[in-house]
Amino acid sequence: MAKAFRASLGETWITCQFCKGDVFRERGVKLNSTGGELFNLAWADETATGLICWQCGFVHLFVNPQIQLHRVKT
Repeated sequence: MAKAFRASLGETWITCQFCKGDVFRERGVKLNSTGGELFNLAWADETATGLICWQCGFVHLFVNPQIQLHRVKT
């Protein structure tokens, strides 16, 4: 089962844009570029942090490496 997190960026707590939920599961997401795919270099593309809302499933993407995840019990 996926682990539940709350997330913050600095002093700001992140909430779901759709349902205002504040618990997420996390997943790394590759941000593929056309050039990377064309030359078989997709492994070098940037990675984002995907936060999937625990309540509604809406996916939020963050490229900022300063995002912090705080584990919660569900």
